[in-house]
Amino acid sequence: MKIAIMTLFPEMVDGILAESILGRAQKNGLLEIRSYNIRDYTLDKHRHVDDYCYSGGAGMLMQAEPIWRCYQQVLADFGIEDQEGMDGVPVKVLYMSPQGEVFRQSTAVELSEEECLIFLCGHYEGVDERALELLHARPVSIGDYVLTGGEMPACIMIDAIARLIPGVLGNSESPVGESFTDGLLEHPQYTRPEEFMGLRVPDILLSGDHKKIEQWKLEASLARTKERRPELYEEYLATHKLPKKTKLPE
Repeated sequence: MKIAIMTLFPEMVDGILAESILGRAQKNGLLEIRSYNIRDYTLDKHRHVDDYCYSGGAGMLMQAEPIWRCYQQVLADFGIEDQEGMDGVPVKVLYMSPQGEVFRQSTAVELSEEECLIFLCGHYEGVDERALELLHARPVSIGDYVLTGGEMPACIMIDAIARLIPGVLGNSESPVGESFTDGLLEHPQYTRPEEFMGLRVPDILLSGDHKKIEQWKLEASLARTKERRPELYEEYLATHKLPKKTKLPE
C-alpha cells in the first residue's frame, strides 16, 4: 500500500510512523509512507499557506492552491497519472476533520483494501472548501472533539489500517479475535505467572479443554462489552445467534 500524508508539520508524523511494526513493514516493502510539507508548494515568497476567511471571524484558513499543487506532486511520485488513480479506481483522499464520519474498525477494514491512500491534515481554522472539492476528499474524524491539527488522527488511522494488511503483523491470525472484529470487546487475557499478588489466572484457561476455553472467551467478551459498551452488546445480541448454553451476563 502507498500512503501519502499532506501536512504543514511532517516531523509530527515521520517519527511515529517510522517506529515499531509500521517501520518494519516499510523496511520489508509492505508499506510505502511519504510525508509532504504543503508549505513547499506555495508560490508565496514568504511560504504563507493560509489567509483570512472571506466570511470573517477569528483564525486563518489553509489556501487551496498549495494543497492542490502538493496533491499533484503526490500523484506524480506514486506514478498516478490523474485522479482516476490506479486501474481506473479513484484515489482515496481522506481529510482529517471533526465534521467527518467517525472512523471505526469497519472503516479500517474497508480502507486496508486500497492500493493508495492520501491523508490531508488540516490546521488553523481548516481548509478552503474548494481544495476538498477538487480532491474529492472524504472527511473522517476520530471522535467528537477538536484537535489543533490532523496529524495525530492521521497517524492513528494509518496504524489501524496498516496492521490489517497481510504480513504487516507477521502473523495472519493476529487481528482475529481483537476488540470490534466481531462486534464485541476482547475478553480478558493473562500470561505467566499463574498467580500474582494473590490474583490467579482463571482455572478454565489452564485446563487444556479448548472447547470450554472458547466458550469462556465468548461469555467473558459478552460480559465486558455489556459493562463497558452496552450499545455494542445490545447490537450484537440483535444480530448474532449465540451457541446453545451460552450464559448471558446479569
